[in-house]
Amino acid sequence: MKTFEQMIEGYSRFRRGDWQKQHDRWEQLKEGQSPQVMVIACSDSRVDPAQIFDVDPGEIFVVRNVAALVPPFETTPGQHGVSAALEFAVQFLKVREVVVMGHGMCGGCKAALTQDLHGNALGEGGFVAHWIDMLDEVREPIAAQQGTSGREAERAMELAAVKVSLANLRTFPCVQEKEGDGSLKLRGAYFAISDGVLHLLDESSGEFGPAS
Repeated sequence: MKTFEQMIEGYSRFRRGDWQKQHDRWEQLKEGQSPQVMVIACSDSRVDPAQIFDVDPGEIFVVRNVAALVPPFETTPGQHGVSAALEFAVQFLKVREVVVMGHGMCGGCKAALTQDLHGNALGEGGFVAHWIDMLDEVREPIAAQQGTSGREAERAMELAAVKVSLANLRTFPCVQEKEGDGSLKLRGAYFAISDGVLHLLDESSGEFGPAS
């Protein structure tokens, strides 16, 4: 595991290497960005979308948070970070696709399944508990059928979380409008850390299958 000082050494390698190799690309990016795809992913250190999709700088607009969750559209006061990023990507950058990417061994989904953090004070797990309570509704059938522990139940929760975020995306008026006229497509994905396989959601069947 790297310390920040070691990361600065990595920055030095970047300046000597990729910065020079992709100088033309960085010259273009200083004028602005025009990514076609937004990726909503988990903050987990093991699932970096840029690495998984092997993209160059400026090619994807990324938002990462605990369990790759999207809250439903709401107009109540507050600091709506995911909503603001989504609005910016869809309305101003005019991305053509939004991908929600869940992953295996997700700590946020596991906590939603076990509910171990429920009732904790803010700063002691309470922020996480309140965030992942978006999954409470889909948790119930999983817990009833498969229990609240073990990889089978955890994976079911991880896959269900992707579907929850897609459903919540569709509560946003700007998403409804653009998906309706065909200018925006929503996609669900799941990266299995254990074997490195990316799975894509077929919304017609509700099933995830390996990307070809």
